[in-house]
Amino acid sequence: MPASPSHGPAVRIRPLADDGPRVTPLGVRGVTLHRLKVVDDDPRGRLTVGEVGHDLPFTPLRYFVVFDVPGREIRGAHAHRVCEQFLVCLRGSVEVSVDDGRTAEKVQLDSPGLGLYVPPMIWAVQFQYSPDAQLLVLASHPYDPADYIRAYDEFLAEVRDGSC
Repeated sequence: MPASPSHGPAVRIRPLADDGPRVTPLGVRGVTLHRLKVVDDDPRGRLTVGEVGHDLPFTPLRYFVVFDVPGREIRGAHAHRVCEQFLVCLRGSVEVSVDDGRTAEKVQLDSPGLGLYVPPMIWAVQFQYSPDAQLLVLASHPYDPADYIRAYDEFLAEVRDGSC
């Protein structure tokens, strides 16, 4: 999907039911929505917990937090050749569009109890950040500019060629 989420294939938000499975595959190749364990019966406060290998399908080597995103700004709008990512909105909400070059879907992350796994070679765009949104991104690899595909046409060509 191009940098603007308003273009390209139609996408939809897929809510995750509280009584549903812990991991829900989306229609986009390899992308999964994870319902994380929330401990909310402790008078000291609530806690969301996940474990590498069980809830998180890779060992993170890098993380970053996206916050204070102005109104209509778009973040992401790229794919990774090798790096995997796991996105959790710690506060507020953000919409994420994921696209494998054939199918695209949109997911709203609005709880620290939801995580979105984005494997390599998926075009991802984050948009419609609420004013208080804080998006945690866990990454499987250190930052490497050569891993990024920043042009949608180049992404489609690499998907078509199977070069990654």
